[in-house]
Formats: sequence, C-alpha cells, structure tokens
Amino acid sequence: MSYDEVEIEDMEWNEELQAFTYPCPCGDLFQITKEDLRLGEEIARCPSCSLFITVVYNPEDFADCPDKSKKTPAQPSPVAVV
Repeated sequence: MSYDEVEIEDMEWNEELQAFTYPCPCGDLFQITKEDLRLGEEIARCPSCSLFITVVYNPEDFADCPDKSKKTPAQPSPVAVV
C-alpha cells in the first residue's frame, strides 16, 4: 500500500538527480525519473526508507514522439547545373 497519492504537478524537478522529487516524512525525497514515467511507472520510492508514493500523471505527457525512431532519411536536394 502506497503512503500517499501525489499529483506530478505537486512534485519538483531536481536537476541534480534528474528526477521529480517529493518530501518524504523520513527527511529524504521520494524520486521518480522521466524515463520511469515514460515506461508507465507510477511509483516514486524513497531511497532512505521503505515508503513509496503513487504518482498521478497523464502518461501522454511523457510519451515519446510517435515514429521518432522511424524518421525517413533526408533526401539530397537537387543542385542546379549551370
């Protein structure tokens, strides 16, 4: 059972950790990365204790761009012959 449910908007982005964080009662921070969210993970864990929270977010906000890896290669531009 999760300690709490927290909206992603209530979490803070921590540049150093490269993760969204939220204060844990033990004094540390619950953490979850953007990659975790992209993969559908919704549990942010505290590295110092056994507590975890459920992060409420819209998965579409963290989804990769569709067909990002399937871009068509750039075609060479025609060059005018003088």
